[in-house]
Order: sequence, then C-alpha cells, then structure tokens
Amino acid sequence: MNLKQMAGIEAAKYVEDGMIVGLGTGSTAKFMVDEVGRRIKEEGLSITGVTTSKETERQAQSLGIPLKSIDDVPYVDLTIDGADEISADFQGTKGGGAALLFEKIVATYSKKCIWIVDESKMVEKLGKFPLPVEVVPYGSQQLLHLFEKKGYSPVLRTAADDSTVITDGGHYIIDLHLQKIEDPIALGTYLDQLVGVVEHGLFLDVVTTVIVGGENGPKTIEVSR
Repeated sequence: MNLKQMAGIEAAKYVEDGMIVGLGTGSTAKFMVDEVGRRIKEEGLSITGVTTSKETERQAQSLGIPLKSIDDVPYVDLTIDGADEISADFQGTKGGGAALLFEKIVATYSKKCIWIVDESKMVEKLGKFPLPVEVVPYGSQQLLHLFEKKGYSPVLRTAADDSTVITDGGHYIIDLHLQKIEDPIALGTYLDQLVGVVEHGLFLDVVTTVIVGGENGPKTIEVSR
C-alpha cells in the first residue's frame, strides 16, 4: 500500500452513517473516495456525498455513492481532501488539480475538514509548490502582467497539449512561483481584493485534522483553532 492510499483509507474511517461528506479531488482523495464506495457496498454505510469537482463526481457515481450539490444540503458534516503543501502552523496550499474554487466552497460550509497527504507535503513554510490563482479569462493577461511586476513569477497553466487549462467553473489558473510565502494571510488578503481573481489556493485556518501517510503507518494530527 502506498502512502497516499494509506492516508485515504485511514481518513475514510471518520465517515459515519448519516453524514453529509465533502469528497475531495486529487490523487490522494481518490483513494479515500474508493474506500467510501467500498464501505457503502460492503458495510451498508449510508451517506450523502458532495463532490468538489466533475472528476470526483464521475468517480463517486461509478461507485454508487449518493450525491447532492452543495446548494442542496444545509451544511457538510465532514470534508476529506488532499493538499499540495501543509505548513508547520497547518495552513495549506491547494489547487494542483485545478479544483480549488469548488474545494474551498465545500470546505467553507463544512463543520470539519480533514486533509490527507503523504509526508512529502509537510513543509515548514508554504511556497515551494506554486500557488494557484483562479481568474476569469477576461483580463487574465493584465493579471499576469501585474503578478510579473510584483515578482511572483506567474505562469498561465496549460495542459499537455499546450491548451489553456479551463477549470470546472470556466476559469483560467495562474500559478505563482513564490518559493517561500512569509505571510500567507497578508498574501491571501491581497489576492482576494484583486478584480478578476475568483479564488486562490491558500486555505487558511480551515483544517481540523491532518492524516499523514508515512513509512511507519498513518499519523493523525488534531489541529487546534
């Protein structure tokens, strides 16, 4: 069992009968969704899933997981999702899979959030992983120029065929190559106020539990907020 699978299966243990569960996106979350699907089929687990991307929606449907939209539930009991980086003070960067907007919407309306990662994602400070910024296409070049002037080393995200990546919300993603983010809260506040920015990948003061897959088994960290 690889480290991502280990963390995903461990996190699925937190899902209980009757819960409304946010189902994350990405390579680690995929293992968690598979395990939830297995529990529904083999253990009779009864939940309602809320997906954070079309990709996860397709996976969940193929596994027979009952689904509702975030707009059709009063709240989410628990969201389980991956992360691209988690700092020593448990702030996070997400959006490597281009699902940051929907992920943040679901997380915002969740009572608890679990992040599942392998140990390589745990860092002292955020920044080595490029910070995704989701932007509307109109004016995106102006934002690229602005980020260049700020020294953020921005890159418009493209697919393997060099086409521009389009998110599930119909937006572009600009990745900021910052190397180190000294003050994530200040940067998040700055990005929030820029016209044309829909959302950014800084997930601040969100997570309540982190499950880290390691060589000696999964390690669970409860985060105080």
